[in-house]
Amino acid sequence: MIENNSENTNVLSDTALRRLRELRSSLLHLHKTLLEMERRDFERDFGRLTSGELLQLVINHAQFAWLRLISALVVEIDEMLNGDEPATMNGFQELLSQARLLFNSPADEAFKDKYQAALQREPAAVVAHSEVMNLLRPDSNG
Repeated sequence: MIENNSENTNVLSDTALRRLRELRSSLLHLHKTLLEMERRDFERDFGRLTSGELLQLVINHAQFAWLRLISALVVEIDEMLNGDEPATMNGFQELLSQARLLFNSPADEAFKDKYQAALQREPAAVVAHSEVMNLLRPDSNG
């Protein structure tokens, strides 16, 4: 019984849930911005793509592989928001730490190189990155 009470106090607050939803939205915006940039690059070399062709490339082509790390983060947020168990503060903090690590010190060199290059050449990516980073600030409410 005490464990249940302990678990209930660890349930994510409404403020943290709102922040998590905002983070998801900002990550999707960032992903879309980066995806459009990669699409333009690919189409410049290989010609116009249909939506179906783009989807296949996003799933299977090496040029788009680095974006899957952002997609995976969005999936983790979706699982937290829509899981059978209520989202917890511990899970939320771990997800924020994982996101901070991805954008501040990525272990994946391909992601790091592609992401830094995108920030250097795509102003919309800088704006989207800023939105994400504001939500990842440790001093934000949660």
